[in-house]
Amino acid sequence: MTSAPEQPSVQPYGPPPTIIINNSNSAAASAAAVIGGAAGLRRRRQSLWAHFWLFMFTVGIGNVIYAVHVSRWNRDRGL
Repeated sequence: MTSAPEQPSVQPYGPPPTIIINNSNSAAASAAAVIGGAAGLRRRRQSLWAHFWLFMFTVGIGNVIYAVHVSRWNRDRGL
């Protein structure tokens, strides 16, 4: 059986560089996109399966509440 070769105890190069992330450009771009309209926001849709199961378990009352919730969510966001 052979022995492993000795490795140097000190790295031949210096410490890792300091990484600075400047998010000011991307934050400004995101703010401009939001100010310009509903960019990135998607309209919430009614779910057929949610309506089916709500009808089965709440005899239609849950459907009305769910539909009002989704409609209000879209209206509040201007979608």
